Amino acid sequence: MEKHEDVQLYERIRAKDEAAMEMLYDKYAKLLYSFAYKMVYNAAGAEEVVQEVMIKLWRGKGIYSEEKGKFTTWLLTITRHTAIDYLRKQKKTTEDVIHQETEHEDSQPGTEELVEWKHRGERVKEAMRTLKEEQRLIIDLFYFKGYSQKKIAEKVNVPLGTVKGRIRLALKHLKDELYEERRDWQ
Repeated sequence: MEKHEDVQLYERIRAKDEAAMEMLYDKYAKLLYSFAYKMVYNAAGAEEVVQEVMIKLWRGKGIYSEEKGKFTTWLLTITRHTAIDYLRKQKKTTEDVIHQETEHEDSQPGTEELVEWKHRGERVKEAMRTLKEEQRLIIDLFYFKGYSQKKIAEKVNVPLGTVKGRIRLALKHLKDELYEERRDWQ
């Protein structure tokens, strides 16, 4: 008799009968919750799984067939699959959070790194002071202020070729000046 009653409730739910849905929920919620809890080990998670199973039933996801087995077996199978989906989602969310935290930690330079960068910056400034004034001005405008070579040529009133030549010569001079230091940086 109970088997027939479950099938009738299921058919009524497929016809969007809310009273049948409530009756089925009242009848199976505790069983589904216990089953889900044993899989997810979490009360809120088990409740979410049961709610998702009920939504799947209401929306007609998966079709029950009496020939394939008992209604409760089918319902528990849906619950099992939903709990597995829930666990996968939680694992992915946890991995994403861990990845984001790790990524955030990795992007923050350590104290030693900050000291090293400060030291390198000071050394580059010292090397910049050894450049001729016109080279230093062009390097400053190009690398530190973001001017294009054409804008620099207009600003300092020299031909574009001269700007390019001064940048090239200044970089060669800085490279030679910082050569020993660069070997230590690598």
